[in-house]
Amino acid sequence: MRRFLQAKIRHITHWRFSTSSLQFRLTLELVALSVLGLGAVSVWAGWQMEQTLVATHKQTLEYIATYFPEQVSFYSEQGPIETGLVRTVNRVSAPGLIVWVKSPEGKLLAKSPENFKPESTIDQVTALADIPDKPQVFHFGDRYIVLCGNPVTVNGKLLGNIYLSKDITDDQQKFNAGIWRLLLVSGMTIGLLIFAISQRIRKAMQPIKQMSQIASAVSADDLTENLSHATLQLNRAPDEILGLAQAFNEMLLRLSGSWDQQRQFVGNVSHELRTPLTVVVGYLQSLLRRSNNLSAYQQQALETATAETERTIRMLQDLLDLARADSGNLHFRSNPIMLNTLVLEIAAMSKKVSNRSVKVSNTQIDVVACGDQDRLQQVLINLIDNAIKYSDLEKPVELVLEATDQSALIHIHDQGIGISLPHQQRIFERFYRVDESMTRSRDGTGLGLAIAKSLMEGMQGRILLRSKPGEGSIFTLSLPLWKPR
Repeated sequence: MRRFLQAKIRHITHWRFSTSSLQFRLTLELVALSVLGLGAVSVWAGWQMEQTLVATHKQTLEYIATYFPEQVSFYSEQGPIETGLVRTVNRVSAPGLIVWVKSPEGKLLAKSPENFKPESTIDQVTALADIPDKPQVFHFGDRYIVLCGNPVTVNGKLLGNIYLSKDITDDQQKFNAGIWRLLLVSGMTIGLLIFAISQRIRKAMQPIKQMSQIASAVSADDLTENLSHATLQLNRAPDEILGLAQAFNEMLLRLSGSWDQQRQFVGNVSHELRTPLTVVVGYLQSLLRRSNNLSAYQQQALETATAETERTIRMLQDLLDLARADSGNLHFRSNPIMLNTLVLEIAAMSKKVSNRSVKVSNTQIDVVACGDQDRLQQVLINLIDNAIKYSDLEKPVELVLEATDQSALIHIHDQGIGISLPHQQRIFERFYRVDESMTRSRDGTGLGLAIAKSLMEGMQGRILLRSKPGEGSIFTLSLPLWKPR
């Protein structure tokens, strides 16, 4: 269960920050499309508003230029044509609208009153040599001017050209302010869209994330004891996701059934083979005891057969222990264990059997752990035997006893060949060997560490490894302290 939670946290972090994830790509693409669509609408709306604003002023100037000759003709009936021209100019003039008339020779015939002329721009406007016939917008400094010029013909006689200039700076500034407000609203809308799209995609991808987390965290224990934690429980997911989740759950059920059958097969085969092999090794040993009439070659063959048969029996016993541990039939008796005494006894026994130096660094206080003494002794003997096998003859194996607030620790320290980091992650797997030829030469079965791990976990303990190639390894056994009620 702990491995499942750790893998879940690791996958959540990966999904959240990975730029190659499907969630990130979908969010980025939808946000980009939304930004492009909203930006295009905003640009089009701004352009349309500007065209409408300018078109209104252009139509005003075109209207004045069209009906200006009629007004001049009307006022000319009451006096000289020059008077009618001045009166018409004064009539059509307005704040921001400048009108002036020039003769074909360039002489100024009439102009708007002085109070209608913005002095900062009138000189620049009237100085233009090429004034268009159709109204167009010109930019003078910080002012926006709509300008056009048309000939004036009264009673078939060409009087000159009329020029009209409309200052639309105020309207343009209001339009610019509106554009900035539109951009601000668009930015806020884009921000809301980014948040809404990311949350919606995150929610839609949640079943797939959950499936990925469970698939990466499923172990043999989950397939047997905690299958309910490994199955997907989806309530309101799309039909496609529900179908995928159902197929995933059915696959887990098939794997669980296959794993149960495999464990039963291993246990049954180990149990059935152990008895005939025990009989075989008994006959081989009997032959060895009566080998007076055998040749040297026959003697060696019998010894090899006996050793291999005994090794096979040990491996079958290990397999049987693992099968029992997997099925929960390996029982543990939790009792107080005086580790100080146990470590000293096992170190003395290992030293006597192997004729190697096994040192003990004992603590000054009594360390009483909670566990099964027989199982713990089996684990210690296995680890000390490995430490002796993989160390040089002159280098000792050291046992260090330590106690913390909650746990009792036993460190088995050797100065052997060490284990590289990639192998450390798999060293507790069944039948895994760091070096096949080296393990074979030391009668290894590849099951010792797997059994040690299962036994320690069965006693609510742990086994840890720290190692560096060429400097040795430290296996640490951790057991809960005995706390009498």
